[in-house]
Amino acid sequence: MENCIFCKIIAGEIPSNKVYEDEDMLVFRDINPQAKVHCLCVPKSHFATLSEMNEQQAEIVKKCLVKIPGIAAELGLSDGYRLIINQGKDAGQTVFHLHIHILGGQDLGEKLV
Repeated sequence: MENCIFCKIIAGEIPSNKVYEDEDMLVFRDINPQAKVHCLCVPKSHFATLSEMNEQQAEIVKKCLVKIPGIAAELGLSDGYRLIINQGKDAGQTVFHLHIHILGGQDLGEKLV
């Protein structure tokens, strides 16, 4: 998508602090961190929400979820981390390209909001 900031980051048009990259996904540090460690895991295939993904994109999301524990370990998140996928504007989604927030590096508490 031509106006999608995450597509531009994936294409290298906008710089990012990359943590991990392969043919299907990119993980980079959030520019507005909400925790000591805050990264975004972004599938390279553009779709806004889980309800929009096709079977191939679902396999990429599965791959992301399988890879995240190893990435979290490399980030030093051995005491735990939180994953968040916002779905739509009412959920707080501001970039409409599916992404998984990886938050940790501190006690995040029991409350989700």
